[in-house]
Amino acid sequence: MKKKWIALAAASILLSGCASSRSVNNSERNEINPLTGVESADTDRRAVAVVISNSTEARPQTGLEDADIVYEMLAEGNITRFLAIYQSEYPEFAGPVRSARDYFVEIAMGYDALFLAHGYSPEAKEMLFDGKVDQLNGIQHDGDVFKRDASRQAPHNSYVYFDKVLDRAKDKDYNMDSSPARLSFLTKNEEESLNGEPASNVVVHTSKNESFDATYEYDKESESYHRTIGGVEIKADNIFVIEADHRVVDAAGRLDINLTSGGDAFLIQKGIKNMVKWQNKNGQIVPYKESGAALKKGQTWIHVVPASRGLNSTVDVENEGEGNGS
Repeated sequence: MKKKWIALAAASILLSGCASSRSVNNSERNEINPLTGVESADTDRRAVAVVISNSTEARPQTGLEDADIVYEMLAEGNITRFLAIYQSEYPEFAGPVRSARDYFVEIAMGYDALFLAHGYSPEAKEMLFDGKVDQLNGIQHDGDVFKRDASRQAPHNSYVYFDKVLDRAKDKDYNMDSSPARLSFLTKNEEESLNGEPASNVVVHTSKNESFDATYEYDKESESYHRTIGGVEIKADNIFVIEADHRVVDAAGRLDINLTSGGDAFLIQKGIKNMVKWQNKNGQIVPYKESGAALKKGQTWIHVVPASRGLNSTVDVENEGEGNGS
């Protein structure tokens, strides 16, 4: 009998040790930020997606530099608009906030993000009010969650304040402690062995209007790209340019953008450009290549350009001592 109890005690200690080991491993995994791959003390935070204006009147914007991922996409009128996704940290406020489009809502859903915008297209409104998306909109919350900057003219003067967002999310019983699915990132060895075409300076022409050209310069010291918008410097560790079908759907020029088909893409990181594929993986737009492709740890900018124009027509690359290339 005594031997039996000794055996049981030993088994209990062994199981306890295994459980403790698993707990430590889970804790270590949870300390990796799901959208940047960077170690973080607190990753149990919900992603928040904010539609931000890129009209010339809206510059400089506030909060873009703090986003983990930024999508830059066309809206009607040949302008571009941002969807900034925050998870590793929330800014004090962000903006100017503009109206939603259905493709912005679609992207936000892939990150299970709380969706913030000021206004909406008819298609986006239908998606936002069918109960499937947790959202706050300036139409209903102008003056409390969203506040106007008197020094700017409407509609480029609405800013969302994150302390108010969290208060209202609590009132609505939105769960703000659930982090999104983790993206795939390069290991240190994979980063060091990256190869491809040199890409020191990169210009992305998402729009045909040069006012919306995105110009990135590579900084070897930080191993990241830098872009200036309205005098504010933005950092990008990954520039991911994907081509997708765009179709005008109404007289106002609103677009339908196919974000499910997959297709060709450029993945630009560490001063190197590679042709890859993009795919929609459970709602998230990610790079794909049979030989392997993943994001570098850090912040990512994703440009969605019309497939009809092609990647080579929308991305220019210039290296030191060279002329323009593509």
